This record gives sequence, structure tokens and C-alpha cells, in this order.
Amino acid sequence: MGWGEPNRINNFDDASELGDWSIYDGPGHAGNGRRTPDAVAIADGVLTLTGDEQGNTAGMAWNPGQKYGRWEARVQSPASAEAYHSLLLLWPDAENFPVGGEVDFMEISDAARQTIEMFLHYGAENSQKQGDTEVDATQWHNWAVEWTPDHIAAYVDGEQWWETTDTSILPPGPMHLCIQLDYFPDDGGAEGGGLEHVDWVRQYPLDATSGSGGSATSTGSTGSRSPSDSATDSGSAESGSGGSGASGSSSDR
Repeated sequence: MGWGEPNRINNFDDASELGDWSIYDGPGHAGNGRRTPDAVAIADGVLTLTGDEQGNTAGMAWNPGQKYGRWEARVQSPASAEAYHSLLLLWPDAENFPVGGEVDFMEISDAARQTIEMFLHYGAENSQKQGDTEVDATQWHNWAVEWTPDHIAAYVDGEQWWETTDTSILPPGPMHLCIQLDYFPDDGGAEGGGLEHVDWVRQYPLDATSGSGGSATSTGSTGSRSPSDSATDSGSAESGSGGSGASGSSSDR
């Protein structure tokens, strides 16, 4: 994609690599359930986040972040209970949501894991710009987001499926990658629990040596992908992930 070499890589080869992450330990999203380090494991080169029927689940943050760049992750999201959302997102280093923004570039609330959503949160009122695409996320896919001074774009398997060039709504400061399996009991039951598997993650800088990144003009949308892009205003993060944070203790998530 023209981004050069990553400045951070994590392949989840063994449990020692969890030392690169802040693993949440506290209340779950919007105070529902609990995020616990016990729900995070590495085996056979794969990170797994597990959610149980009581709402015990997991999240983790790759601190510190950076302003602008590209983040990639290879993820498999098995079909899960309705209450569990599988997520990849960028969260502000300053922990100042909502004014610091939030970029959910893979949010899957569909229990069958066939519809993937994008939420860009911005502004003091937590306004949101949203899109969705159809992908069988129960299979392994490479998800990515790129953020430059003039756009944010979301990709799956190297094809762009969402973009905004409205610079007035882009995040104001550095962001870091978060991996989350969030518990949304209002969406349905937790019977059977949930899982999120991650093979690897990468982070690329935006600087003079790495170039300006991939093209921001490709439309992407092939095969089953049916992108949409709409702006909504909301005073609540419930339609998106609601965020993350390094400690997992924030009630905003």
C-alpha cells in the first residue's frame, strides 16, 4: 500500500508479547459486565479474547500511539452470542473521548459476523459518521485503517471500503490501536459467549521516509462488499464501540 516498513509489529508468538499491551481490568463497556486479563490468551501464535455468558470479556490497548499512520490486523471473528461485538479501533492517547475522537474501523455487532461497521466519533457531542460492508468475518481477513491530514480510510484485504475526506471531523491528537470484545447486553443474550482471534498487528508511521500512504481515491467495493457512508449525530456511544482506554476503567467505553 506504499507505507514502507512498520514501526511496530506484534505477532503474538508467545505470552511475553502481551507485555507490549495495556490489558483492561475493570468494568465493561458502559459498565456492563467486566473486562478481565483472564479473558486474554495466546496459543499457537494467535491472540484470543474470550467473552463468557456472564459478561466477562477482554480488551487491550497498544500504547503509546501516534498522530497519523496506518494500522493493520489479521482477525477472525467466529459467530458469537448477540451480546458480543468484535472490535478494532483507534482511541486517543489523551483519554479525552469524545473530543479526542474514536475510530472503530472494524466493529461487528452482527452475531453471524457477516456485516462489518465503521464508526468515526468526533466532537464534544459525540457525533458519528458511519459505514458498513458485507464480509464473512468468520474467516481470516486483514483489516486496516489509514489516517492522514486529509482523510481516514478503512480497508479489508487491501481494498478500500470506506473513506471520509472531511478534515473538520478527523481526530485532533495521537491515537493508539485497541482490540476489544465488548459486551452489549441490550443487543441480546450472551448464551454461547464470544471469541475474537488475532494473528498479528502492525503500525506504520506517516513521515518523510514512509511516504504518504496508499491512494485515498480508490473506491474499493467489489464482490459482496456494499459500502455505505452516512453521517449521524448522537449523544451516546452505544451505536459504536464506546471506546477503550489503557486501564479499562473508564465508564465511557
